[in-house]
Amino acid sequence: MAVSSLLSLPLKRAFGLSASLAALALGAGISPLPLLAAEAHADEPETIIVSATRTRRRVQDEPIRVELIDREEIEEKIIMSPGNISILLAETGGLWVQASSAALGSAGIRVQGMSERYTLLLADGLPLYGQTGSIGLLQIPPTDLGRVEVIKGAASSLYGASALGGMINLVSRRPSDEFEGEVLANITSQRGQDVTGYASGPLSEAWSYSLTGGGHWQERRDLDGTGWADIPAYQRYTLRPRLFWQGASGAEALVTFGAMTERRRGGTMPGRTVPGGSSFVQGLDTQRFDAGLNLDVPLDDGLTLGVRASAMETQHTHLFGTQIEDDRHRTGFAEISLTRSAGIHTLVGGAAVEVNDYASDDFAAFNYRYTVPGVFAQYDLDVTPDLTLSASVRADHHSEYGGFVSPRIAALYRPGAWTLRASAAQGYFAPTPFVDAIEETGLSRLEPLAGLQAERADTLSFDVGRRFGPVEANVILFQSRVRHETALVPTGVSLPDGTSQMQIINTPGTSQTQGAEWLLRYRYDHITVTASYMFTDAVSSDPVTGMRRTTPLTPRHSAGFVAMWEDHDRGRVGFEAYYTGAQELDDNPYRTRSKPFVMMGILGEINIGRVSLFLNAENLLDIRQSRYDPLVRPTRAGDGRWTVDAWAPTDGFVVNGGVRIRFGGGHHGHDH
Repeated sequence: MAVSSLLSLPLKRAFGLSASLAALALGAGISPLPLLAAEAHADEPETIIVSATRTRRRVQDEPIRVELIDREEIEEKIIMSPGNISILLAETGGLWVQASSAALGSAGIRVQGMSERYTLLLADGLPLYGQTGSIGLLQIPPTDLGRVEVIKGAASSLYGASALGGMINLVSRRPSDEFEGEVLANITSQRGQDVTGYASGPLSEAWSYSLTGGGHWQERRDLDGTGWADIPAYQRYTLRPRLFWQGASGAEALVTFGAMTERRRGGTMPGRTVPGGSSFVQGLDTQRFDAGLNLDVPLDDGLTLGVRASAMETQHTHLFGTQIEDDRHRTGFAEISLTRSAGIHTLVGGAAVEVNDYASDDFAAFNYRYTVPGVFAQYDLDVTPDLTLSASVRADHHSEYGGFVSPRIAALYRPGAWTLRASAAQGYFAPTPFVDAIEETGLSRLEPLAGLQAERADTLSFDVGRRFGPVEANVILFQSRVRHETALVPTGVSLPDGTSQMQIINTPGTSQTQGAEWLLRYRYDHITVTASYMFTDAVSSDPVTGMRRTTPLTPRHSAGFVAMWEDHDRGRVGFEAYYTGAQELDDNPYRTRSKPFVMMGILGEINIGRVSLFLNAENLLDIRQSRYDPLVRPTRAGDGRWTVDAWAPTDGFVVNGGVRIRFGGGHHGHDH
């Protein structure tokens, strides 16, 4: 987005983009007027303070649009998928959870159609998961989440290079003033099991704690009898203790530690082979440890000191048939900031440094250590009670790719019952070896990186919202342009195993994604009904031919409908349906375009005192990609893959159910 109206692009370009987006929305049959911004409920704004934008404003007062997934919705998704946050994010407007591997079941988060590698995932504002990769999403349980904050579009001015496409902040549950806890046990019809536990409470007048842990298991399943696992097996264990401190002067701190270990196996079933005549088991063993600190200290009236720091190490053992690759990822982060609030002015300034380190035991040519110091500033001005302007900028110096300036401007205007927001931003992303199929095939075929430029993006968004009694409506128009996008291409050199030598290049031209989100929500008493639609027009350059094409694996049309009845004392019953339109496919020997499909599900939960019984049925129509075409290719791809891209579910119809038992206090925690 042309935030660079302040730096390199004239303001008239921003207005031109806005006009083209409005025309696009009208062309799609969407009115840009009646809209519902996912604003908080009328009784919530006083309590929901956004932490993702540093200024700690109420969500409805933020010039930068921040979408919230609150604890109520998280509770629904916990009983649907207790083991990971993929469903929680997949069913959020503007987010697309794209399956990355038909072998290991991995998935990445796309924000408004942009590549999953551009999405930054934080926990309480800290990069505890590093650059998660496509498997990290499946290793984070939602048990201890209080809410999720989502910023769409380039957020590099706030969080640096990793937030080129957007940022997702997982905010933990805060302990109440008495002990409380819960245990959840879940089983699935596809032979999966989950057991999670959560406990929290006070340690003293100033200190409190929370503790989350769990075990998650899944058997390997071949649903269509082809000899290839449609569902990979895994065994995963997680543990996360947190300490919370509240000072008498209003200072507060969070200290967190985390540990996770997982063994994951996919590929051919025992005794079975790929078309080449040999078995091909694909696996990934992961061990991750992290620690973080988040501290806010009021220094005097209106001035606050903020300190954030974290460290993370992830160790991998990759198995690609008979090939084994061991590696280690480390991320270190530290930041200090000062926030001054004085009347209509809010000013934030600070400095940060992040170090990303990668070491391969087998392919040392790909080892890197990126050190990125930076300074940032943000200024918010409440021009009138109805108009707020915000400008932020960050200057980074990347040890490999040089210096970058990432600006962002935003405005919030609330005439009467309407809410209007506009935002424009620029950002950058530092290339690494882990693009496209590399996570699925390893480094053995890849040439060392050379001559690459950092990827750059402009993003622009505009949204209009209004509440009509029990009805909320919102429309968002968005556009992004990415230059120097990296891609994996063959060099033309054949290898002895029949695959090709590969290299990573910056693609010619500019990839562009534009579209519109539409949301309509009705709330009355215990009933909530939500309807959503997203139109995405994404084009990019083919990395081999340079020709313009529709971006693969990006549905042009998608929609959702959710109806939920909920009574906190009695339980909940819900129905949902999601439509995914056709997607262009790349290098698929069976088809060039996917089939559209509809996913439907129902869930129910009944509360009996402190015990809840739940049952959830997903994918009632049993949509499964292997019902259309095989997952396994007839011959191995040049990049080493034995499977096609996953464009539809691979697990089919699944029923899960279980029990949740609560202990201690009469409520389930609250957010700050």
